[in-house]
Amino acid sequence: MIQRIEFELDRDYVELNQLLKLTGLCDSGGQGKQIVASGAVYVDGQQELRKTCKIHAGQVVQLEDVEIRVIAV
Repeated sequence: MIQRIEFELDRDYVELNQLLKLTGLCDSGGQGKQIVASGAVYVDGQQELRKTCKIHAGQVVQLEDVEIRVIAV
């Protein structure tokens, strides 16, 4: 079962590793970078290996069974 999280973006973009930290999927930005580098993160259905990839409102990030929908505030 997929857990869905809505993340309210209050700026232009958030870096992927920071998004993982801000949503509680990891403890630090450094740990977020390791998770992204492992190949476990998908953005809009495509594997993403860029740790500081800019995530904008309207995009969907998936890590294992967690889906993060990024929405504009």
